[in-house]
Amino acid sequence: MTDIMLMLVTVKNPFVFVGKKELAKIPLFGFFYKRTCILVDRDSLRSRHAVFESAERRLKSGLSICIFPEGGVSEEDILLDQFKDGAFRLAINHQIPIVPITFADNKERFSFDFFSGSPGQMRVRVHEFLPTAGMTLKDNCKALKEKSRNIILNQLEVYKWKSH
Repeated sequence: MTDIMLMLVTVKNPFVFVGKKELAKIPLFGFFYKRTCILVDRDSLRSRHAVFESAERRLKSGLSICIFPEGGVSEEDILLDQFKDGAFRLAINHQIPIVPITFADNKERFSFDFFSGSPGQMRVRVHEFLPTAGMTLKDNCKALKEKSRNIILNQLEVYKWKSH
Protein backbone atom coordinates (compact mmCIF):
# COMPACT_ATOMS: atom_id res chain seq x y z
CA MET A 1 0.00 0.00 0.00
CA THR A 2 2.89 2.40 0.60
CA ASP A 3 3.85 2.16 -3.09
CA ILE A 4 0.44 3.50 -4.00
CA MET A 5 0.59 6.37 -1.52
CA LEU A 6 4.10 7.34 -2.60
CA MET A 7 3.01 7.36 -6.25
CA LEU A 8 0.17 9.74 -5.41
CA VAL A 9 2.58 12.11 -3.70
CA THR A 10 5.37 11.81 -6.29
CA VAL A 11 3.63 11.89 -9.68
CA LYS A 12 1.66 15.00 -10.51
CA ASN A 13 0.33 13.92 -13.94
CA PRO A 14 -3.07 12.17 -14.00
CA PHE A 15 -2.71 8.41 -13.89
CA VAL A 16 -4.57 5.26 -12.99
CA PHE A 17 -3.20 2.19 -11.24
CA VAL A 18 -3.42 -1.39 -12.33
CA GLY A 19 -3.70 -3.30 -9.08
CA LYS A 20 -4.66 -6.62 -7.60
CA LYS A 21 -8.31 -6.95 -6.74
CA GLU A 22 -7.59 -8.37 -3.25
CA LEU A 23 -6.62 -4.89 -2.00
CA ALA A 24 -10.16 -3.66 -2.64
CA LYS A 25 -11.24 -5.66 0.44
CA ILE A 26 -9.21 -3.53 2.88
CA PRO A 27 -11.56 -1.32 4.94
CA LEU A 28 -11.62 2.35 3.93
CA PHE A 29 -8.50 2.03 1.71
CA GLY A 30 -10.39 -0.43 -0.51
CA PHE A 31 -13.27 2.02 -0.99
CA PHE A 32 -10.97 4.53 -2.71
CA TYR A 33 -8.73 1.92 -4.30
CA LYS A 34 -11.46 0.25 -6.35
CA ARG A 35 -12.66 3.64 -7.61
CA THR A 36 -9.23 4.71 -8.82
CA CYS A 37 -7.75 1.47 -10.17
CA ILE A 38 -8.06 -1.02 -12.95
CA LEU A 39 -8.48 -4.17 -10.87
CA VAL A 40 -6.95 -7.46 -11.93
CA ASP A 41 -7.51 -10.99 -10.69
CA ARG A 42 -4.03 -12.39 -11.25
CA ASP A 43 -5.40 -15.94 -11.25
CA SER A 44 -7.75 -15.24 -14.16
CA LEU A 45 -6.47 -15.10 -17.74
CA ARG A 46 -9.71 -13.39 -18.74
CA SER A 47 -9.20 -10.67 -16.11
CA ARG A 48 -5.61 -10.08 -17.23
CA HIS A 49 -6.78 -9.59 -20.84
CA ALA A 50 -9.54 -7.22 -19.70
CA VAL A 51 -6.89 -5.10 -17.98
CA PHE A 52 -5.18 -4.48 -21.33
CA GLU A 53 -8.45 -3.35 -22.91
CA SER A 54 -9.25 -1.04 -19.99
CA ALA A 55 -5.70 0.34 -19.90
CA GLU A 56 -5.81 1.04 -23.64
CA ARG A 57 -9.04 3.04 -23.22
CA ARG A 58 -7.47 5.06 -20.41
CA LEU A 59 -4.31 5.72 -22.43
CA LYS A 60 -6.39 6.95 -25.35
CA SER A 61 -8.20 9.36 -23.00
CA GLY A 62 -4.86 10.89 -21.99
CA LEU A 63 -4.21 9.18 -18.66
CA SER A 64 -0.97 7.46 -17.76
CA ILE A 65 -0.96 3.94 -16.36
CA CYS A 66 0.92 2.91 -13.22
CA ILE A 67 1.84 -0.77 -13.09
CA PHE A 68 4.07 -2.36 -10.49
CA PRO A 69 5.78 -4.95 -12.75
CA GLU A 70 6.79 -7.34 -9.98
CA GLY A 71 3.15 -8.41 -10.00
CA GLY A 72 3.09 -8.86 -6.25
CA VAL A 73 5.38 -8.63 -3.26
CA SER A 74 7.45 -11.54 -2.12
CA GLU A 75 7.64 -12.22 1.59
CA GLU A 76 11.13 -13.59 1.02
CA ASP A 77 14.10 -11.33 1.55
CA ILE A 78 14.41 -10.42 -2.14
CA LEU A 79 15.57 -6.95 -3.01
CA LEU A 80 13.62 -6.92 -6.29
CA ASP A 81 11.69 -9.81 -7.81
CA GLN A 82 11.53 -10.58 -11.53
CA PHE A 83 9.25 -8.37 -13.64
CA LYS A 84 6.24 -9.54 -15.60
CA ASP A 85 5.79 -8.50 -19.26
CA GLY A 86 2.45 -6.66 -19.13
CA ALA A 87 3.60 -3.09 -18.53
CA PHE A 88 6.28 -3.35 -21.19
CA ARG A 89 3.98 -4.90 -23.78
CA LEU A 90 1.47 -2.12 -23.19
CA ALA A 91 4.14 0.59 -23.50
CA ILE A 92 5.55 -0.84 -26.72
CA ASN A 93 2.10 -1.39 -28.23
CA HIS A 94 1.23 2.27 -27.59
CA GLN A 95 4.74 3.63 -28.17
CA ILE A 96 4.77 5.39 -24.81
CA PRO A 97 7.80 5.66 -22.53
CA ILE A 98 8.42 3.65 -19.40
CA VAL A 99 9.26 5.69 -16.29
CA PRO A 100 11.15 3.55 -13.77
CA ILE A 101 10.62 4.69 -10.18
CA THR A 102 12.50 3.35 -7.17
CA PHE A 103 10.91 3.19 -3.71
CA ALA A 104 13.84 2.50 -1.42
CA ASP A 105 12.39 2.12 2.06
CA ASN A 106 8.96 0.52 1.82
CA LYS A 107 9.93 -2.94 3.06
CA GLU A 108 11.91 -1.47 5.95
CA ARG A 109 9.18 0.93 7.05
CA PHE A 110 6.23 -1.44 6.56
CA SER A 111 7.43 -5.03 6.57
CA PHE A 112 5.37 -8.20 6.58
CA ASP A 113 5.87 -8.82 10.28
CA PHE A 114 3.25 -6.95 12.29
CA PHE A 115 5.57 -5.69 15.03
CA SER A 116 8.48 -4.76 12.78
CA GLY A 117 9.13 -1.73 10.64
CA SER A 118 10.11 1.72 11.75
CA PRO A 119 9.32 5.38 11.22
CA GLY A 120 11.63 7.31 8.98
CA GLN A 121 12.34 8.70 5.57
CA MET A 122 10.76 7.09 2.50
CA ARG A 123 13.03 7.80 -0.46
CA VAL A 124 11.71 7.91 -4.02
CA ARG A 125 13.77 8.26 -7.20
CA VAL A 126 12.11 8.97 -10.54
CA HIS A 127 14.51 7.83 -13.26
CA GLU A 128 14.89 9.01 -16.83
CA PHE A 129 12.15 7.99 -19.23
CA LEU A 130 12.89 4.93 -21.37
CA PRO A 131 11.56 5.59 -24.89
CA THR A 132 9.69 2.92 -26.82
CA ALA A 133 9.34 4.77 -30.12
CA GLY A 134 10.02 2.36 -32.98
CA MET A 135 10.20 -0.71 -30.72
CA THR A 136 8.37 -3.93 -31.50
CA LEU A 137 7.28 -6.61 -29.07
CA LYS A 138 9.22 -9.30 -30.89
CA ASP A 139 12.60 -7.68 -30.50
CA ASN A 140 12.38 -5.33 -27.56
CA CYS A 141 9.95 -6.38 -24.80
CA LYS A 142 12.42 -8.54 -22.89
CA ALA A 143 15.24 -5.99 -23.26
CA LEU A 144 13.04 -3.12 -22.08
CA LYS A 145 11.84 -5.15 -19.11
CA GLU A 146 15.39 -6.08 -18.09
CA LYS A 147 16.69 -2.52 -18.56
CA SER A 148 13.90 -1.16 -16.34
CA ARG A 149 14.51 -3.77 -13.68
CA ASN A 150 18.27 -3.17 -13.70
CA ILE A 151 17.81 0.59 -13.26
CA ILE A 152 15.61 0.06 -10.20
CA LEU A 153 17.73 -2.79 -8.79
CA ASN A 154 20.94 -0.75 -9.11
CA GLN A 155 19.30 2.17 -7.30
CA LEU A 156 18.04 -0.12 -4.53
CA GLU A 157 21.56 -1.46 -4.08
CA VAL A 158 22.95 2.10 -3.83
CA TYR A 159 20.32 3.01 -1.22
CA LYS A 160 20.96 -0.20 0.71
CA TRP A 161 24.70 0.42 0.72
CA LYS A 162 24.28 4.05 1.85
CA SER A 163 21.98 3.13 4.75
CA HIS A 164 24.42 0.65 6.28
